[in-house]
Amino acid sequence: MLPAKLPGAPSLPTVMPKPAGSAPMPRPAVRRWWPWAAGAVLAAGLGGLLWLQPWATAVKLVGTEVAAPGPVSRVLAVNGRVAGEVWVEVRPLVSGMLLDVRVSEGDVVAAGAVLATIDPATQAAVVRQALAGLDAALLAQVGAQSTLDRTKALGTNAARVALETAARAVEAATQEVARMTALLEQAQIQLARFTVRAPVAGSILTITGEPGQTADPSVALLTIADLGRLLVKTDVDETYATQIRTGQPAALQLAGETAVRPARVSFVSQRVDAATGGLAIELATETPLAAPIGLTVTANITVDDRMAAITAPRAAIVRDDTGTGVFVVRNGVARRQPVTVIDWPAARLIVTAGLAAGDQVISDATGITDGQPVQVAP
Repeated sequence: MLPAKLPGAPSLPTVMPKPAGSAPMPRPAVRRWWPWAAGAVLAAGLGGLLWLQPWATAVKLVGTEVAAPGPVSRVLAVNGRVAGEVWVEVRPLVSGMLLDVRVSEGDVVAAGAVLATIDPATQAAVVRQALAGLDAALLAQVGAQSTLDRTKALGTNAARVALETAARAVEAATQEVARMTALLEQAQIQLARFTVRAPVAGSILTITGEPGQTADPSVALLTIADLGRLLVKTDVDETYATQIRTGQPAALQLAGETAVRPARVSFVSQRVDAATGGLAIELATETPLAAPIGLTVTANITVDDRMAAITAPRAAIVRDDTGTGVFVVRNGVARRQPVTVIDWPAARLIVTAGLAAGDQVISDATGITDGQPVQVAP
């Protein structure tokens, strides 16, 4: 029996005793799904790795060509200009005011024709002075000779000293005449230089002087060229200087034309310009060339012509520490093949050693390594 609750006392929780032999209530089961999800992801990753096989070398798709001998020409392309075989810059030989120019651009002149004149007033005075000196020397010579003749006429009555003195006077007068004659000739030669004459026959290309200007030997007054004897002048880089020879065929195309003119190398300089590294050459056409001087010309010079040679694309050539080579396909694998080529500014290079007819050459060796599996593109 429970004790009675006193008034004002705090209430206490009632404790109910468990029945004897009662079991605890079971908790509901929790489903553990995350191990299965992790296993599925792991299985998928392993399957992807097995399919991709990143540890295996990737097969690269490549383009190839079969090596085969055929006719090949090595051609050197250069730009040149039309020039006269006979081409002269006419410079005055003396300085002075230009009085007149007697020709115009385009005129055809003969050798020795008067082209211009320079004021000769000062030099003309020098000529007159030399002429007066010569006249005086001639008179002195005549007087000395007369004295000698009179002395000789006296015979034994003339003193020997007087005879020798008269003879020496004649000799001195003769030498003076010779000296004054040379001075006069020199003055006349100099006077002739005040008249500018054509050194060669040809056409007047340019005129740079005008009447009233001061002519100077350092500045060209006119340019003359023989338009009937034209050729093409150009130069080649010194890299190819040893491969250019006279007689090599060439094809010329003048600016503004589509026709190709046959030509040959007619001149090869024996000196490379140290400043430009260029070797001067000349090309002569098989038929007379009619074109303006200075016109731009594209020239293709054939330096090598072979009836049968193996070539390879420049992109197929690889160069490294081991030398020069190409990649050929053998049994689905790229193999490096050492080769010898003639280096030349062209898209294809002649292979002189290392390739045989029938070799399957990879056209572009970029990114290719020796032993790499490859697949030939269809």
